[in-house]
Amino acid sequence: MFSKEDVEKIAILARVGVSEEEIKRLSTDVQKILEYVGQIQEVNTDSRYEKYVGIPHNVLRTDTDPHVTGEYTEELLDRVPTREGNWVKVKKILGN
Repeated sequence: MFSKEDVEKIAILARVGVSEEEIKRLSTDVQKILEYVGQIQEVNTDSRYEKYVGIPHNVLRTDTDPHVTGEYTEELLDRVPTREGNWVKVKKILGN
């Protein structure tokens, strides 16, 4: 059972002020939610998705042919408005 004291402890931890009326309502609401979650946990899903086993899904692959490091650096840096060496120079927006 989710008690009034449980709601008060959570409110203190969350640094949220709650009235007596809210505490009563919340303890009832949370208890109903926990009961519903308990029902969901009881559902057997072991064989539920066997028919979907053959459906394609995302699989990570090994990058077997990566591009050469720095191959496009110069081309990209030539397109920026202002650069300093191999760095893009931007307007300072933070700090002193």
